[in-house]
Amino acid sequence: AMSKSAVKISSDLLSNPLCEQEPSFLEMVTAFDTAMKRMDSFNQEKVNWVWLENAGRIMEFSSVFPSLNMAVKRREQTLQDYKRLQSKVEKYEEKERTGPVLAKLHQ
Repeated sequence: AMSKSAVKISSDLLSNPLCEQEPSFLEMVTAFDTAMKRMDSFNQEKVNWVWLENAGRIMEFSSVFPSLNMAVKRREQTLQDYKRLQSKVEKYEEKERTGPVLAKLHQ
């Protein structure tokens, strides 16, 4: 995001009317714009490379540890069940405390 912002700043400077009036300023801003575009493309290549390397490693480990994947799925399912039951408990706690409500709350 930072390099994208630097490219935007450099392109905004190029469209500045002062560039038309001062050739030396135009030369500096053009050099700056070129440098920022090169930096942005380099950063993008670096991000893509890091992402591909990490994604490959993650895929490799997920196939090595299938029991870990199953444990993660079970945990997610248990967490959803817990949230569902917690909302039921909160609903019964808000109701008037009668016999059937207290029995369901205890259950």
